[in-house]
Amino acid sequence: MKKLANFFTGSLEKTIGLILFVGLWELAPQTGWVNSTYLSPPSTVVSALIVLLKSRALLKHLLISLQRALVGMAVAVSFGMVFGLFIGYFKKIEGYLDALFQSFRQMSAFALFPVFILLFGVGELSKTIIIFWASLWPILLNTINGVKNVDTLLIQSAKSMGASQKFIFLRVILPAAAPDIFTGIRLGASYCVMSLVAAEMIGATSGLGYLILYSQETFNIPDMYAGIVGLAIMGLGINYALKLIEKSFSSWKQGVAVGE
Repeated sequence: MKKLANFFTGSLEKTIGLILFVGLWELAPQTGWVNSTYLSPPSTVVSALIVLLKSRALLKHLLISLQRALVGMAVAVSFGMVFGLFIGYFKKIEGYLDALFQSFRQMSAFALFPVFILLFGVGELSKTIIIFWASLWPILLNTINGVKNVDTLLIQSAKSMGASQKFIFLRVILPAAAPDIFTGIRLGASYCVMSLVAAEMIGATSGLGYLILYSQETFNIPDMYAGIVGLAIMGLGINYALKLIEKSFSSWKQGVAVGE
């Protein structure tokens, strides 16, 4: 019983800020503090969500956005991890490329929209490239830092016991760098969702970004907020899935350590 009470208390503490925010959001238009034409109250947004869910329009846009996000993220994770592990392992290469990477990192995907559209058109490829570019840099740079900052004492100890380079990389460097790598992936996922919206507002006919922009242009404000809520739910879902994967990886790593 005590554990159950602690669970509910902990859940309330974590969500009290959200509850207060939603309450204030509902109160502001209802009392006339703000014009309800421009800020639909949550009750109206929930009604719009229900209508969109019943018509399957929201599910359609959500699945398309999720597909674009996952494809862009998958490419960014593949490139970021492979090159990050390689560059972090060979520190001289990292020194040569650091200025270049830091320069590219400062080039916002939003600022590069015109370039991507000129090179790749307004189809799915340009959207994937935009998401990929925005997500890549936190993954790549965190992976490089994670590998570079592995305790040299661990590596030297493994070498002194005759461990091969493959063993050191897979069983020492990779597990030690894992927290930084997952931090980069989760940061990349947040940039992925932000860039997804902007990508879908350019030459798209589907997706949550398109739904938000179309609703705003047609002055269907409740649907606009419903699309924003759907986007937030998708972002939270991706973050939660990444947390589960990270937890699973950490459990596996601990199991290996115990087994050894």
